[in-house]
Formats: sequence, structure tokens, C-alpha cells
Amino acid sequence: MLDARQLDALAAVIEHGSFGEAAKTLSLTLAAVSLRIKSLEGELGQRLLVRGKQVRATPAGQALLGHVRQLRLMESDLLAGLQGGGKAGRLQSLSVAVNADSLSSWFLPGVAPVLQGHGLLLDVVVDDQDHTHDALKSGDVTGCVTTLAQAMRGCVAEPLGVMRYRCMASPALVAQWSEPALGGKAQGPNRLAHRLLASPAVIFNRKDALQDTFLAQHFKLKGALYPRHFVPAVDAFELALELGMGWGMVPDILLAARAHRPPLQEVLPGCAVDVRLYWQHWAREPLAAQRLTQAVRQAAKEQLLQD
Repeated sequence: MLDARQLDALAAVIEHGSFGEAAKTLSLTLAAVSLRIKSLEGELGQRLLVRGKQVRATPAGQALLGHVRQLRLMESDLLAGLQGGGKAGRLQSLSVAVNADSLSSWFLPGVAPVLQGHGLLLDVVVDDQDHTHDALKSGDVTGCVTTLAQAMRGCVAEPLGVMRYRCMASPALVAQWSEPALGGKAQGPNRLAHRLLASPAVIFNRKDALQDTFLAQHFKLKGALYPRHFVPAVDAFELALELGMGWGMVPDILLAARAHRPPLQEVLPGCAVDVRLYWQHWAREPLAAQRLTQAVRQAAKEQLLQD
């Protein structure tokens, strides 16, 4: 039987990345926190933390962190039942990992009524959709919007639908690319590909591979080199495109909401990149997490492209 006080100490150190901050949170001495974790490591026969300037969890420590968070949610459900109401005595927090485009378009509007109706708090980790599952694997979150179709150990992967992205730029920039090539060089699609590679792309962050996917799918260009702006905020990303800073990939769901913003023009009409999304979550979910999963499922059904 695992000691709850030892587990709380481990979770606090991982969540704060520091023994000192964990001690403050738990109202314990630094020595007491260290002793509890050493005792837990001794009982399990393996290291749970990598000590350093920033303390981090080993794979075993990450697994225990997920266990602790699951226990906390289950305990809140139990207290709510004992109190005879639909809500726990304190607000419950659910951690999720979501890509920025989903978060700002369909995810938050879809889950907000459930959060407000059941006293739930949301702790969001924003990451690229190809990498959000890392946070679930490490135990940092209870669910994630991801492109990973294969369910991870102890998890369920539910298909959500497709986000369709289009290559967009300012009308002025697209007009420049449409001008006749000097000397009759590189006509048609080849000319456009040449001009795209010579122009900056606007990219959300260094994990974002949508531009590379677009070039590979529609121009057969793999590993192409081109100048890049990195703009890791949805509104600022679209503003950079409006200002003619370069070309970038924007989902249809956000393009549909641009009624009062300066226009953007599709660079290669009719040629999109489809990103299939999944909701990966714990197979054994506490009631609060089940409610969130139901809301995510419904929001995706209403807002994403379905097969």
C-alpha cells in the first residue's frame, strides 16, 4: 500500500520542479519532503526523481504522478457523493494538452458549459498536435487532443474529426507571386513553388510541420529550405499574414470566423492539408474527466469535419 503523504510529496516536487517550493506548499520542512521521497524510492526500489537545478520525474515518477492525479479526482467524486450533491466541496482541476488552433476555435467553446456547470477548473498545456500526447504519457495531463491514433498504455484514443488547413497569404503577396516570371523561367506550379521557397513562411513554433506537409503533398518537395517567421500566438499569427510578412497554414474553422478582419487569400486554391485529430484520455476516468470527455466529443462532432 502506497503512503499518501509520500505520494503527495512526490507530486508536489514534480509539479513545482523544486524541493523547496514543494516544502512551502505542503507546509513541511525541506528535510521532511526529502525523507518522504527517499522512503518511497526505497520502498519501490527505484529512483523517482532526477535531481538537479530543475527537478524532474523519471518514467516511474511520471507514472506515479498520473496515479496521484487520478486519485485526487476520484476522491473529489467520492466527497461529492457523500455530500449528496452533484458538486464536490472544492473545485476540481483537470489538466489537458491541446494544440493552439483547436483551443482557440472549437475546444474552449465546447467545454466551457461543462466546466461552469460542474465546478471544474481547466489547466491547459498548449503544444503542437503532433506532440501533445507527450504530456499525457508523462502524467502531466488527463487528456489530450492529438494526431496519435494508437492508444497509449492505459488510455483510449477516440477519433474527433479533421481540421482542414489552407495555405494563406495577403492578397498583395499572392498577386506578386502571380506576376509573369522574368525570362520565361519556371512557369505554373513550379514558378509558385519557387516563389514560396524564396518568401518567408509564418510558422506557429518550431514543432509546427504543416508548411512542410503542404509543400510535400502539393509540390513533392520534402525537406525544403525556406526563410521562416515564428509567431506562437493565434491572433498574432494571422496578423503577420495580414501584414504580408509571409505565407502560412490556417484552418478552415478560423478562416470562417474572419468576417471583420483584413482578407487573406488562398495561395493554391483547393489544395488543403487535412489533420486528423483524436482525444486520448485515461481508460479509467473519474466522473469529472468523463464529463469533460463527453463535452470534447460533442464539440468535435459539431465543429470538425467528419468522415
